[in-house]
Amino acid sequence: MSAYPNQNNLSISIVPSGQALGADVLGFDLRHRPTQDELTFLTEAWAAHLVLRIRNQQGLDLNDLIRFSKFFGELDKRPISAAGHSRSSLDHLPPEVTVISNITVAGKSIGALGSYEAVWHSDMTYKDTPPKGSCLYSVEVPQSGGDTSFVNMYQAYDELNSDLKRRLEPLRCVHDASRNSAGQLRDGFTEVDDPRKTVGAIHPVVRTHPVTGRKCLFLGRRRNAYIIGFELEESEALLDELWAHCTQSHLCWTQSWQLGDLVLWDNRCTMHKRDSFDPASRRLMYRTQIKGEAVK
Repeated sequence: MSAYPNQNNLSISIVPSGQALGADVLGFDLRHRPTQDELTFLTEAWAAHLVLRIRNQQGLDLNDLIRFSKFFGELDKRPISAAGHSRSSLDHLPPEVTVISNITVAGKSIGALGSYEAVWHSDMTYKDTPPKGSCLYSVEVPQSGGDTSFVNMYQAYDELNSDLKRRLEPLRCVHDASRNSAGQLRDGFTEVDDPRKTVGAIHPVVRTHPVTGRKCLFLGRRRNAYIIGFELEESEALLDELWAHCTQSHLCWTQSWQLGDLVLWDNRCTMHKRDSFDPASRRLMYRTQIKGEAVK
């Protein structure tokens, strides 16, 4: 699909993926401070396409990444690491930056998620105010694998039948805080084997996006999720139905990483997952997260 023109004679343009979500930003250098018109254009494109990709940004430093991310809001601090990660390897990094990597130093991982699959999830929904968005920047990538897929949770909601939409409207779900998206237990948490005992924030199953006003499914992650007030079997059955529905291939777009890619996604109306890759290869990413608002 060809780039569509902007309305302000700017040098940047947008090329939609042609799939359920996702678009490329052309003609923009992240080391450049955008004008107000450019920032408005990018913000509107982000709202329209949910995920933006900016390629060929090799050589950015972390200050560049932080500065760009802050154009979209105040940043969160990095989340709690899984057990076994080297905290000392993060000492030199700004607190807003999370390392996503399988690289180890002296037997300890320098980052999160290793080389295995990260299941479908939205970031940090176990918090009362999850981030509204994330930026992920690639520094080292494997020759194959490690792709990141995104799903359009607006469209997932829109395609539900009207009876199920009415059923979901009052429901609230608890989002597990104990494990990350790769299933690793976080420092300071104990194992939960009964979803009714899950520790984490409680959010509506259907939320309204604060910018677009559109409704979308808001599921967080599947493990240990529990719909408040339901019998466990009823909760499990409904959640299984929703997850099977919202992860259908026609709702998705997949990012195959190249060096210097930066991907910005809206955490409020998407979920994402990562494919596994060869653990003998190296993958190094830096992530920032943009503070969100209460889920309604």
